[in-house]
Amino acid sequence: MPVTRSLRPVFHLRKRVQSSIFACSRYNSSSSSTEPNVLKSPFKSIEIPKISISELVFDRTEKWGNLIATECSITGRNYTYGQMQKYAKNLTGALRKKFKLNKGDVVAVHLPNSPEYAIVALGILHGGMIATTLNPIYTKDEVARQLVDSGAKVIITLNDLWPLAKAAVDLSKKPVTILTANSKEGQSTPQGAISLKEMLQQDVDISDISQPSADEIAFLPYSSGTTGLPKGVELTHFNIISNLYQLGIPDLDYLEVPSETHQETIPNILPQFHIYGLTVTLLFTTLKGCKNISLPKFDPKLFIETLVKHRPSALLVAPPLIIFMSQDVVKAEYLSSIRRIVCGAAPLGALDEERFLTKVNYKAKIAQGYGMTETSPVISFTSKWHPLTPGSSGQPVSNTEVKIVDTKDPTLPALGPKQHGELMVRGPQIMKGYHNRPKETQDIFHEGWLRTGDIGFYDDNGNLTITDRLKELIKVKGFQVPPAELEEVIREYPDVAEVGVIGIPHELYGEVPRAYISVKPGAQFDENKLHEFVKNKVASYKELKGGIGVIDSIPKNAAGKILRRQLKNLYEQHQR
Repeated sequence: MPVTRSLRPVFHLRKRVQSSIFACSRYNSSSSSTEPNVLKSPFKSIEIPKISISELVFDRTEKWGNLIATECSITGRNYTYGQMQKYAKNLTGALRKKFKLNKGDVVAVHLPNSPEYAIVALGILHGGMIATTLNPIYTKDEVARQLVDSGAKVIITLNDLWPLAKAAVDLSKKPVTILTANSKEGQSTPQGAISLKEMLQQDVDISDISQPSADEIAFLPYSSGTTGLPKGVELTHFNIISNLYQLGIPDLDYLEVPSETHQETIPNILPQFHIYGLTVTLLFTTLKGCKNISLPKFDPKLFIETLVKHRPSALLVAPPLIIFMSQDVVKAEYLSSIRRIVCGAAPLGALDEERFLTKVNYKAKIAQGYGMTETSPVISFTSKWHPLTPGSSGQPVSNTEVKIVDTKDPTLPALGPKQHGELMVRGPQIMKGYHNRPKETQDIFHEGWLRTGDIGFYDDNGNLTITDRLKELIKVKGFQVPPAELEEVIREYPDVAEVGVIGIPHELYGEVPRAYISVKPGAQFDENKLHEFVKNKVASYKELKGGIGVIDSIPKNAAGKILRRQLKNLYEQHQR
């Protein structure tokens, strides 16, 4: 049954609280639907202040100035909450005054998880600029594409990634300034780059710099939505703060604020360029005063060492990591300090959940959430008070409505419990729109509701379960792989006439891309060479680990759209 206990906002602002109105142009707090079968949040509605993200973070963390905010799992370098705030404001001053950036200008963050990530993100936002996040394993082609599309004027990266960033800037043919950060002691700044460390340590008076409004864009992560190439997702300060408040109600909040004897320690293994890692792992844990241990990438040995050394009390992960921790290589005693696990980015199967809980003797609880980049990201979450429904993604968070619709009916009627259909969502955390993509923005909204492209149902208790996708995205370890992007790359290969890409099941990754191609007449096709061609063009998780199939022609409909279902049927027939 829904929890009806009295709720209060978790994040109190001591300095200033403005009146709260839902500012999202596609959502109004007074527009609650009366349509039958709309699933409403069981949690009490909350008020959300109209302030900037940095204002919220700086006010909330000020009293923890001497506590460590973020630390590198490899080098041990760290920053206190006081240093984080000071250096972020210095970066604001450098970007606005030294590099002459204005409010609304875009800064690209091309970093792996690191102690500097929070400082960089907050420094950009505090000056009213927009942070567009990039995967650090992107190729120069992928980085250049995002630099051009976002209009970024500065890119912040590592010294180690300088050659790639420089090549991407050259390829973009745009005047982009490059700042580089040290990943270890003793590194020198590459010639032609500017030292991020120097920018962080130079005091700059920013008293004349106005704060961004809640309705201004804060982050511009890239997502393919339900189809097509990656698009910039315009998330405002209000969108992100809404999601932070939605996660912070007592029914969902799984973290304790610091006391004289305790500070939560959280391994940051989820990539912080990803919206899940950005909002839930980076910003939410920072607001709770956690000590965040950054892991630049998943390395089994480093992850296990982090568990043993830091004894975390909570983990925020994706399903592949739950599966990994269920294996014998991770001993049960390594997990004995963990009391709570939040799993997202992709559905965690009930059997995988049960296998892990059995290993830890049910001393840890697993909460699942569901969301997408376009929703900042959380749509639903499992309450810590309710009996967990294995495999479920919980109930809609506060101020959020969900409906399951019949896509075969053009009027999109809402379906009742246990009926499968596409999820549509409405709430204050939903994006402003796609950057410079008015048609795509229009297509993903229907009468004020966001179409998720995901198939699922809800049970009699209002718990959502995601079962499939309408959208074409391939989910590899929780990362989005747009088939259209891979197809664009493969079409550049001289021997390929046509191509269609699908996702196929994988035991550890969830899915992996598989390409079907038709070969040009007279061409001497070499599968290994095509694999190598793609490998040099895309990030490793986008590689064709599902293989390549050669067929006479790619099935298409009358409008020329690739019939991926037929390609999936072809794959399934070959597996029998």
